[in-house]
Amino acid sequence: MTKKAVILARGLGTRMQKAQDGVELDVERAALARKGLKVLMSLHGRPMVDYAVDRLVRAGVDRICLVIAPEADQMRAHADRLSRQAGIRVGWAVQDEPRGTADAVLAAEAFAGDDPFVVCNGDNLYPPDTMARLVALDGDECCVAAFEREALHRKGNIAPERLRSMAVVQATPDGRLLRIVEKPPDPERYAVDGQVWANMNLYRFTPAVFDACRSIEPHPERKEYELTAAVERLRAAAPQAFRVLFSDGGVLDLTSRGDIAAVEHALAQERLSF
Repeated sequence: MTKKAVILARGLGTRMQKAQDGVELDVERAALARKGLKVLMSLHGRPMVDYAVDRLVRAGVDRICLVIAPEADQMRAHADRLSRQAGIRVGWAVQDEPRGTADAVLAAEAFAGDDPFVVCNGDNLYPPDTMARLVALDGDECCVAAFEREALHRKGNIAPERLRSMAVVQATPDGRLLRIVEKPPDPERYAVDGQVWANMNLYRFTPAVFDACRSIEPHPERKEYELTAAVERLRAAAPQAFRVLFSDGGVLDLTSRGDIAAVEHALAQERLSF
C-alpha cells in the first residue's frame, strides 16, 4: 500500500482570480479567489483541500505533503490544523517559483524519501474508488490514472468544450502506458478499445521520478517543467513498469469562480471523517 501523498497546491489560480459575469461571491470567497487560493475555497463550510485530504485518508494514506508558495502562510496554518483534525501528519514543501508540475513534485523529494507516493492536484477531487485502487498499489511500479473522457462531464463538472483540449493517455489494452499526449488535435487517434482516456494528473510514483524531473527541459512554449515529460522519461527507461489505472468515474474541478456552485452541489451529501 502507498502511505504517502503529495497535493499540488502551488498554482497561481489565475482563472480563479478573474471575475465572471453572473458569478457573485461572498466576502470570504471573493478574498480567496482574488489570491487564487482555490484549495482553501469554502465548500459547505470546509476548504476544498479538506475533501481531498479526507479521500486520501479514507483510501489509506497517513502522511500528506502540500506543495505551496513561499508566501502561503494561510496554507501552512491550515496544514497544521489538518494534522490536528485528521489525526495524520500533514506538512508542506515550498516551490519557490511556479515553474511547472515537475518542479512542484521535485519540491516534495525530502518528504517522499525512499517511499512511493501518490500525486494529485489540489483543485481536483477524484473518485474515492479510484483513489483507493491507486493507493492499494504496491511495489516498484509507477501508475497514472486515466479517466474515461465523456464520464468527466457526465459524472463530474467538466464542460464538454474542455474535454477535447485535455491531455490523453494512450495505453495497451492490458494497461501499460504508451504515452501521454498534451492537447492533441485528434484525441480519438489515441483511443484504447474505442475509448478516449484523459489525464487528470493523478499518479503513483516511486522515488525514481525525481531524477526524471531533474533531467527534463522546460516546455519550449510554456517554459515550464511539465510532469508529463518526466513521465515519458520514466516510461522510456522501463516500459513494462508504468501502469495505467482506468477509471470511469467523474472528477470535480475547481478552476474558475464559475465552478464553485457545481462542485458545492456535487458535495452536498459528502460528510468528512474529521
